[in-house]
Order: sequence, then C-alpha cells, then structure tokens
Amino acid sequence: MKHLGRLMRSASLSGYVELVESLGRDPHAFMRTVGLQAKLLDNPETLIPGDAVRELLEITARATRTEDFALRLAARRKLSTLGPISLVLKEEPTPRDALDTLCRYLKLVNASLVTRVEDAGSVVIIREDLLPSPGLPMRQSMELAVGIMFGILGELIDPQWRPIQVCFTHRPPADVSAHRAFFGRNVKFNQDFNGLVCEAAELLKPRAVGDHGAARFARDYLEAALRDRGESARETCRELILALLPGGACTAQEVARLLRVDRRTLHRRLDAEGLTFSNLLDLVRSDLVRRHLRDSDLPLGEVAELLGFSGPSSFSHWFRSNFGCSASQWSRQAAGAAAHGEGGAS
Repeated sequence: MKHLGRLMRSASLSGYVELVESLGRDPHAFMRTVGLQAKLLDNPETLIPGDAVRELLEITARATRTEDFALRLAARRKLSTLGPISLVLKEEPTPRDALDTLCRYLKLVNASLVTRVEDAGSVVIIREDLLPSPGLPMRQSMELAVGIMFGILGELIDPQWRPIQVCFTHRPPADVSAHRAFFGRNVKFNQDFNGLVCEAAELLKPRAVGDHGAARFARDYLEAALRDRGESARETCRELILALLPGGACTAQEVARLLRVDRRTLHRRLDAEGLTFSNLLDLVRSDLVRRHLRDSDLPLGEVAELLGFSGPSSFSHWFRSNFGCSASQWSRQAAGAAAHGEGGAS
C-alpha cells in the first residue's frame, strides 16, 4: 500500500519562479536552500515534501521583504492548477457541492492541509488547518491556502464575490493594505481559526456545469488515487484531533467512533506505529501551542480553549510539565529569540 505522507503536488509552487524573478531575486537559489530542484516543477503532478514548501515560502518572504508573498502567489493561481480535480469541480451543480468534492479529494493535492466546512445558520464557515511541523513557521503557507480557497470560490461563484469575513490566527502584518486589497476589507487577525465565513445562499447558486464525460473520467481517476493512497493511523488521528480540540471533545473514544472502530482497535493501530493516543494528543497540542504563542496575540485563556483544556489551570499544569516553564515565560523567550534572528524557543 502506497503511503504518500506529508507530500503535495509541485503545482503548489505554480508561479513561484516568475514571482521571485519579478522581485529581482534568484528563485533557484532559494529552492536549493530547502533541497528542492528546479526540475521538480516541470511536472505539476510531481509530489514534493510539504515541509520544504513551507520553509521555502517563509525564507522567500523574509529575503524579499514581501509580507504578502503568499497572497501574490495565490493571485497567480487558477482553478485549473488543481489538475484533474478542477474538471470534477466544474461539473458540480452548486459551489457548495464543488466545495464538498474539493474536501474529499484535497489529500491528493496537499496531504498537510485539512479543510472543514461547517453550516452555521445563514453562513458557512470554511476552516483551513495545516498539520503542524515542529519548528517551522506557517504564516505564508496558511495565507497561501486561504488565498487559494478564496480564488477557487471566486471562480465557482463570481469573480466579484467576497466572503463576509477572512480570518487568520496569526497576528497582523505591519501593513494590512495588501491583504485588504486581495480579500476585501473584512480581514481579521488573532482569530480562533484560519479560513473564510461565507453567505450560505451564495454557495447554493446554480452553476453552468462543464464537460460531463471528462469529469466522469477525472472522478474515476481520483477515486482510484484515493484507494491507492493509503494513510497511516497517525495522520488520520492527527486530522481528527485538530478538528475536535477546540470543542473540548477530543477523546480516544470520540476519535475511534469517527473512524468507525472501537477504542481497542484504535490503540492497536497507533501501537503498531509506536504511539499511544495520549502521546499523539500531546504532540499535536505542543505543535499548536508553539504556533499560537509565537505567531498570535491571543490571550492564554483563549489558547487553552483552542487546545481543548477545561480551564487555565489545567492548561498551565500541562504546559509547565511539557515545556519546563510557564506559557508567559516561553512567549517572552520566543519573542527575544525572534528579535535576535534566532529560531525561537523549543
């Protein structure tokens, strides 16, 4: 069984070379820094390491002093960049149907990206999560993911379409004008999720469908790719933990229920990969708390809630036992390290 792990299509860097050259820099030099060869971009279906792409985006944004680098890259994307998935999306009768289909096949595009669609009365919330990579900043990757989703919905609904709100968990850039120009004025930072808030009615507008024959062929291909892909218990559980943590209902019992297995089977699958559920829960929480403390200005009480803790005291106890200091001390150390250009607290 093939396990692709944390890989993504090289099409994720579509437009990267041209954008960096337009900024007067050498894109291939940046790519070599993270171990990517230029020839990998020749075929958009080539799978490349997601962590290398994340690091590349951050390095490039810093070196070119372009805070909105990811948005400039997203602006160069078209629905067709998704490859065979785009044929299936164009066949769907409404943008909401297309969105649900995109969520089904998203792992074939980017194994690190988790998209969830929530109905909330007259609005729909599209949450974007990236599986954490310890030590790697994720600001540019997250803005690219949300920017691409914004562009996809614009093609499916209307080029003039704008969401009710665009949310990011990280703190705002020094100048938010580029973000407002790209998304519209309702861009918010230091929020409790990354993603878009849309009017439900706009996602239900009928669309003119595309080529049925080509779409059927593409869907068959994608279904076969999903069956062949395979997935480790670790990655599957990480995705569910990410989804369940903010609601405070992240238990082994609940994860097992969603996977349609019993707890014993879940523990056996994790044990085969050298893990326990509590170990994996701690790993996900540790990665998430680093991201929140380093990249956002959320109060510690809100961070505790997003990590699924019942209250500040249980969060404080967990943090100190895992990091050897308080969350406030860790934040100060990370800010000091960042000010001196270091990698941050560990």
